[in-house]
Amino acid sequence: TDVVATAAVRQNKTAITEILSVYAFQRLVDIFGNVPYDKSLDITNIEPAYDDASGIYAKLFARLDAAIANLNTGEKSFGSADLIYGGDVSKWKAFAYSLKLKMGIAVADVTSLDPGGKISSAVAGGVFTSAAQNASFSYLSASPNTNPVYTNLVASGRNDFVVANTIVDKMNTLSDPRRSNYFDSNLADSLGNVYYLGGPYGTKTTYVNYSHVASTIVSPSRAALLLDYTEVQFYLAEAAARGLIGGSAETYYDAGITASILYWGGTAADATAYLANPSVAYTTASGTYKDKIGTQAWIAYYDRGLIGWTTFRRLDLNFFNLPPGKLYVPTRFTFPIGEQTLNGTNYTAAAAAIGGDLLNTKIFWDKQ
Repeated sequence: TDVVATAAVRQNKTAITEILSVYAFQRLVDIFGNVPYDKSLDITNIEPAYDDASGIYAKLFARLDAAIANLNTGEKSFGSADLIYGGDVSKWKAFAYSLKLKMGIAVADVTSLDPGGKISSAVAGGVFTSAAQNASFSYLSASPNTNPVYTNLVASGRNDFVVANTIVDKMNTLSDPRRSNYFDSNLADSLGNVYYLGGPYGTKTTYVNYSHVASTIVSPSRAALLLDYTEVQFYLAEAAARGLIGGSAETYYDAGITASILYWGGTAADATAYLANPSVAYTTASGTYKDKIGTQAWIAYYDRGLIGWTTFRRLDLNFFNLPPGKLYVPTRFTFPIGEQTLNGTNYTAAAAAIGGDLLNTKIFWDKQ
């Protein structure tokens, strides 16, 4: 008998653990493609075989549905030991449905996984409806529990990282109000007017000549977002544009942009003015719905590299300032070198199965 928790509380704890496990495995698939899954947590098997990425997604959807069904919002869970939601099961349920939406959008072109059905189910279940539901993980101001960005850019003692020109150029073109929140004001003209200049991507730069990362981003205690309202609104915009759900793609798009500007410290007036820019407004911005939604989502994910890169890959965006001599943006990570050494037979089979362990091999959801 468990004298610490009731059966209902244990069920909630198990369900929340399952939801986070699904979240983690989805990230692995989106980074590498095929990965060990079925036998990955078997401590008796130190050389697990790799599983098909599409098949993993199918299993993750099933696990997520089962975990959602096991959540009881009338019972407690981890309480204060939960560093994301403080034990609030209703917020975990919204997180789970929002994760299901995210996964459905990721495989939107893979009809065999029924993305429309998954997305509709997630929306009907109840995805995030405000930023108050954001899944945010707080760091501490003292080492070793500081934000990894602070660790890499400040605690490391390195002062050689500048903001890349791809995002600075894009935001300058759009007069984006978030520039002062994303970038430091270390550059100014002779009249004292601050301007933003990104370093050429992938080339050696002189630190003092280009814009630096804003101080708020390199704060040791800056919280990290696992999943947020802004992200959900952009997924809903895409789902509506694809005809997978009802509602207006423009309304969701506007909500995503507004939520991002507010999150970064801007005002509702800033958002209104930005959305009035013909190059931003959904009805007048250039390109397809993928270009419009993808560009603004990519900007909003500034300090969330994996999601920004995934959006860039998934929607085939093409505005990246490539380094000299480089012909493409990588579409996946290569498998860790340790796999070749410690799990060689399965590594070789996995590489062959995906078409080669290369940076430009595409993840299954990116081949449509």
